Formats: sequence, C-alpha cells, structure tokens
Amino acid sequence: MRISVHLNLPREVGSVPAVRRLLRCALAVFHVDREAGHDLELALTEACANVVHHASGADSIQVSLDLAEDRCAIDVCDNGAGFDADAVGRPDARSDRGRGLFLIEALSENVRMQSTPRRGSLIHFEKSFAGAS
Repeated sequence: MRISVHLNLPREVGSVPAVRRLLRCALAVFHVDREAGHDLELALTEACANVVHHASGADSIQVSLDLAEDRCAIDVCDNGAGFDADAVGRPDARSDRGRGLFLIEALSENVRMQSTPRRGSLIHFEKSFAGAS
C-alpha cells in the first residue's frame, strides 16, 4: 500500500499544523513508530515554517507526501524569491532561531535543497523505517 498526497496551501501560519496533522494520520495508517513519526512531523513543521517566515513573495506552500510501509518522502515547495542555500550559515547557539534546515538534516535522510531566484524553493527529505503492518 502507498499513500501519496499533494497539497497547495495558503502561505500562512495555520497551514503548518494542518499539514502536520495530515502527516500524523497517514503515518498512523502504517503504524510507524513514534520516534520516526515525531522526527518526520518536526522536519515537516520546520520546512513549512521556513516558507511561512522566509519565502518572500510566495503566496502558497506546496507539500507532497509519499508514504509507504518502509519510507516516507516529502517535498515542500514555494513560489517565492528563493534563497542562496550555500549562504545559509550554522545556527547561532545564542539564538532560538535559524535551526530549521539543520533540524531537517538531522532528523531525515536524502535532504536536497533547490532554489531559483524569483522562481521559488524546494526542500526534499526522506525517512526510512520498518513497516509494522
């Protein structure tokens, strides 16, 4: 079995918990263990929050979830101004901000970022887990 969902949500704070709940429900169908599920929820939350807070000029968040018994792949896209992924520095230990991309990298696998000036950004990440059907 496989679940694939494509969402086009408004670029607003309320979209973040909505997509997180949808992911949680999809993970429950496959009985994904709590730790792996929590990691994915947090990574998705960070990716969507980055769009809400940083995607200048974007009007929406596009989210694709592709879930199977052994893995989940997620794409989060926007149609904003883009950013220079190479210029993203290490987070400042004295600040509570600036940790989103690093959390995504720590909590998931196969992380890829792509950004094109005036055409938007994409972050892709995956997580493998043992199916517990």
